[in-house]
Amino acid sequence: MRGLEAADPLDVATGARIRLRRRMQGMSQQALAERLDVSFQQVQKYERGANRVSASTLVRIAEALGCSAGWLLGEEPGPSGEPDCLRQLSEPGAAELLAAYAAIRDAAARNALLTLARRLAGTAD
Repeated sequence: MRGLEAADPLDVATGARIRLRRRMQGMSQQALAERLDVSFQQVQKYERGANRVSASTLVRIAEALGCSAGWLLGEEPGPSGEPDCLRQLSEPGAAELLAAYAAIRDAAARNALLTLARRLAGTAD
């Protein structure tokens, strides 16, 4: 762990892709940990970006999850069925907008923001 230092954004993004792909495969953290011969806590740290994934471990994770290491790094198109949300979240400001949206507790306010975003994008009904 890197102490009080913030996690590197690339480590966080890679971890998020690991978590997403693991969930898409219906695999538990424990099952992935067993395939990698590490603790499930280590998998949690990888998925949060708290611990960096070595190149050799990244390749082993990719093999276990049926994708490429390049996809886990965000450098290659995903396996068929990859959600568009990954591409969309790579847009500047998208993750921040999502975090702000998730922090809105009032359902009507969330709906209003969604309506506004759709109108600005030209996709409103």
